[in-house]
Amino acid sequence: MQIIKGTISGVSGPTVTAKGMNGSKMHTTALVGRDGLLGEIVRIQGEQAILQVYEDTTGLSVGEEVISHGKPLTIRLGPGLLSNVFDGIQRPLEALRLKSGDFIKKGISLNVLLDKKWEFIPKVKKGDAIKSGDVVGIVKENERIEHRILTPPIPPFHKGVVGGIVKEVRKGEITGDEPVVIFEDNSTISLFQEWPVRQPRPFKERILPNTPFITGQRVFDTMFPVAEGGAAIVPGGFGTGKTIVEQTLARYAKSDIIVYVGCGERGNEMTEVLSDFPKLSDPSTGLPLSLRTVLIVNTSNMPVAAREASIFIGATIAEYFRDMGYRVALMTDSISRWAEALREISSRMEEMPGEEGYPPYLATRLGNFYERACKVKCLGNEERTGSVTIVSAVSPPGGDFSEPVTQASLRVAGALWALDTDLAYRRHFPAVDWNKSFSLYYNLLKDWFGKEMAEDAVLLRDDIMKMLEREGELKEVVQVIGLEALQDIDRLTMEMGRVIKEVFLRQSVFNEADAFCTMEKQYWMMKCIIEFYNMAKTALEQGVYLEKLIASPVIARLMRMQDIPSDVFKQRAGEMIKEMDEITSK
Repeated sequence: MQIIKGTISGVSGPTVTAKGMNGSKMHTTALVGRDGLLGEIVRIQGEQAILQVYEDTTGLSVGEEVISHGKPLTIRLGPGLLSNVFDGIQRPLEALRLKSGDFIKKGISLNVLLDKKWEFIPKVKKGDAIKSGDVVGIVKENERIEHRILTPPIPPFHKGVVGGIVKEVRKGEITGDEPVVIFEDNSTISLFQEWPVRQPRPFKERILPNTPFITGQRVFDTMFPVAEGGAAIVPGGFGTGKTIVEQTLARYAKSDIIVYVGCGERGNEMTEVLSDFPKLSDPSTGLPLSLRTVLIVNTSNMPVAAREASIFIGATIAEYFRDMGYRVALMTDSISRWAEALREISSRMEEMPGEEGYPPYLATRLGNFYERACKVKCLGNEERTGSVTIVSAVSPPGGDFSEPVTQASLRVAGALWALDTDLAYRRHFPAVDWNKSFSLYYNLLKDWFGKEMAEDAVLLRDDIMKMLEREGELKEVVQVIGLEALQDIDRLTMEMGRVIKEVFLRQSVFNEADAFCTMEKQYWMMKCIIEFYNMAKTALEQGVYLEKLIASPVIARLMRMQDIPSDVFKQRAGEMIKEMDEITSK
């Protein structure tokens, strides 16, 4: 590998200019200055290279050495990722604290994941023919996750062949980069592999996203679902609950692995995540949630260049677990802070600014990130299906959804979960505005809802949406003529709209019966609401007074549906529908 040496000729914040860099390549890393700060080449002009440095550049001076080995920004993948906390360039924070104290020193680096032995259980034997993506063995990383050791995929621009005929297989306790499989050409596979973070990992075939990403939140699962392997954005102003939504999904969503990227958020928010996650239990297994979680932390006071890289590091880790056949949820909080870092780096490089100062390639970079959400058939001889689902928080200034980051995200994300400030102030969680939100995956998922929930699930959901739309129209009319001037059927619609918003769209994370709502319970909640509305409408046509219907105990029962546990809800719903029929038919 060619080593290129140059010298610093200028420093501007996280941007360093180096001369004498003939032969250097774009998007390769370099060590900058006497402290060996990690940087990446982002522009080449003749013998001059411009680098973005992932660490604090305070103290750098003109004339210090810059060394490039021509290697792109890569991360190490293997056992030890789970339950770990990394910074924006994959340095383990706890190990950094033990080595350098509470404040990270400049130029410090660690051999990630190499400090522990793992019990390797081989799945191949001598003489087997192995190719990219094949599982050669497993490591029981913890009692929750079986870590599959894969034959690495062929990296970009790699001229050789990965795999071959197995000559020797090791088993037992293995550490670091020790080989576990040796091929006849003496090439090896170890527990760990490296991959460039800006390059998506290859797969066999992309699968149409036709299965929902189950979150346990009714407004997401039923009203605005995102497909497994899709992407959703959660924009909202200050205090609307973006971080709470992300953390709730991290705990309750039906996924095998969670990769949580705290990108440019306040330190106290990330402190809460770091202190709470180890204490939380996985509702599906009862085991600690941290056993299936990888945290990447890059707070607002950390270098902006590392913030820009952090979401791609998160995507690469997510794809690595996807290739094992796992369902992975990638949470980023927030993509707006990432865009601000991109804007700062662009301005330091004196690039032509676009809208609101963001670089013109903002939408392209966001597209590169969101396109890494997918459901695929994995490489290898085994039939494995894996997925990466991205849920990204967006923080538009002043809650203005017309700003560039939100709009660029909307062009590539398939679902919008728009958070509303007024709903948040009324303690309505999740504070999702059902008038602004949408899902482009809904039509793809209709068949799943019809087969897995019930044949009429789609019709019930559509009826709920129509009732909400009609209730919104009637609210505007009421402001002009008053509620008493409405016809009885319209007043009934207003009342049922209130039930939908307060009972179905609202959910409490502190209520055990309601924190995670199964798809079966969601169906029967819709069934009860629509059945009562249809029965009450028929009763009105037959001359029953509206006040009698509204004052009936059924309304009170509907308002307490959230408190009924999922495992008995179907039975209770049947009793409720029978009671509705008796009351409305009198």
